[in-house]
Amino acid sequence: VQLQASGGGLVQAGGSLRLSCAASGRTFSRYAMGWFRQAPGKEREFVAGISWSGDSTNYADSVKGRFTASRDNAKGTVYLQMNSLKPEDTADYYCAADLWGWGRSDAREYGYWGQGTQVTVSS
Repeated sequence: VQLQASGGGLVQAGGSLRLSCAASGRTFSRYAMGWFRQAPGKEREFVAGISWSGDSTNYADSVKGRFTASRDNAKGTVYLQMNSLKPEDTADYYCAADLWGWGRSDAREYGYWGQGTQVTVSS
């Protein structure tokens, strides 16, 4: 599976962005997906997870109620809708595929990663 994240950019605090992660390969719909982020000088952290069907999602407490993960298996794409953005959301955002579970927060559980897309939230 190859993953390509996009949709990052510069936005003011309180604004919104939608990230996309396009996957190649016919097995995309079998995998749960996760979103992670990494700010400069910080460790990569879990943001959101979505099951293979899209029926189940989970979120880090820091984004709960503001971010929404979704997926369109027909299009081979997973999304992260980010609303009410805060300066502390500034980071490189990554999508990743979990081959064996879903919603796991440990980045080591994910077998495939896309390149990051940068999100900058100005105050």
